Amino acid sequence: MTKLKNIFVKYMAIIVLVIAIISLLVPKTSLWIKTSWINYLLMIIMFGMGLTLNPKDFVLVFTKPKEVILGVIGQYTVMPLIAFGISYIFNLDAALTAGVVLVGTCPGGTSSNVITYFSKGDIALSVCMTSINTLLAPILTPLITFLLLNTTVKVDIMSMFLGIINVILIPIILGFIINKFFNNFTKKVIDILPVISVFAICMIVAAVVSHNAQKIYTSGILILCVVILHNLLGYLSGFILGKILKMTPEKIKAFSIEIGMQNSGLATSIANTAFSALPMATVPGAVFSVWHNISGAILASFYRKWNSVNSKPLK
Repeated sequence: MTKLKNIFVKYMAIIVLVIAIISLLVPKTSLWIKTSWINYLLMIIMFGMGLTLNPKDFVLVFTKPKEVILGVIGQYTVMPLIAFGISYIFNLDAALTAGVVLVGTCPGGTSSNVITYFSKGDIALSVCMTSINTLLAPILTPLITFLLLNTTVKVDIMSMFLGIINVILIPIILGFIINKFFNNFTKKVIDILPVISVFAICMIVAAVVSHNAQKIYTSGILILCVVILHNLLGYLSGFILGKILKMTPEKIKAFSIEIGMQNSGLATSIANTAFSALPMATVPGAVFSVWHNISGAILASFYRKWNSVNSKPLK
């Protein structure tokens, strides 16, 4: 099982990309996956995340609150503002703007922890930032989305709030409780969790891409450019922030990856319910799901070399 886990984690970007291409070119291969399943698939991923958490993951909040607080501020200011700015510059319509901004207002996903690990970054900081950002998502994601979009589209704050509670918070808390009281059980299943998560991510991507294939063909290049720019500017912003704060390379990597990678599965799920009148709002999240795994793998390769060449903070 460990070997299978390593294969899925190592080749996650390629696996997701292949699934996305097949679903786009031959939609009927994935149309059996209903978009109504997205919430449940995301709940499985979040439950798995909860199973990996324990109280010590939150120690940094109390021992080094400055770093975690800066990570939270960076996550909920940089990416939403970049998303809004790019949407304005590219003159996106209301649906695509809603989707892009929603990606920007979502917390970082578990993929950021995996990529930080491969990058030889500060994993403890990464996990702590992701956890805190995710716990704050029920309040901050709807609020920031409303502030940025209320003059453009109708934002159902309560629907978003309840959706995030059900899809994110409850599964994570349940996983956390089970890990706390049935730790021996979680140790036995820990190796299969990445496999299940990758499988669930692939199903989410396949569902959204296949059901929106024609719409993606219509504005695919535009959305791809917007998503790539959003993601890369996020990485760069996190890197610059870490440099300004004179962090070690390990912490700079964690900041860069946490800010640049989003829980795009959550964005897709929320868009599917909160913006049901705007079907294209789900597309940016689906494209981001594919792209950020590819860019994350490439970035991890670069960051690993940086670490091996220079273990000191960059001058």
